[in-house]
Amino acid sequence: MTDQQPDNPFAGGMPDLGGLLESAQQMMANAQAAAEEVVEGVAGGGLVRIEVDGRYEFHSVSIDPKAVDPDDLTILEDLILAALRDAAVQLQKRQEGAIAGMGLGDLDLGSAGLGALGLGDQSEGQ
Repeated sequence: MTDQQPDNPFAGGMPDLGGLLESAQQMMANAQAAAEEVVEGVAGGGLVRIEVDGRYEFHSVSIDPKAVDPDDLTILEDLILAALRDAAVQLQKRQEGAIAGMGLGDLDLGSAGLGALGLGDQSEGQ
């Protein structure tokens, strides 16, 4: 039987703690900037516009009167839902881009972002 020593994580020297701290601070700054960024979801060629920030807090909804048909509100409902989905997809893409820029690889934000809105899988039906 041989005695095996566990690998020493510091065998190559101490990690660069200053570099790690700087990276963490940059990640926090990027996350804060992404949370404050406002995107606009658009549907119906601009008939419906919805503004939302990176925290998925909705700021405004704008509906062109041409989108309102009192005899068929389902069209308006569909346009609002499409604008919400457009905004959510834009946010997800920006968040994924920010994460990729930080070198964190392929994190799945779909379940945390779009799923939290109840908007489901945005890769289908667009």
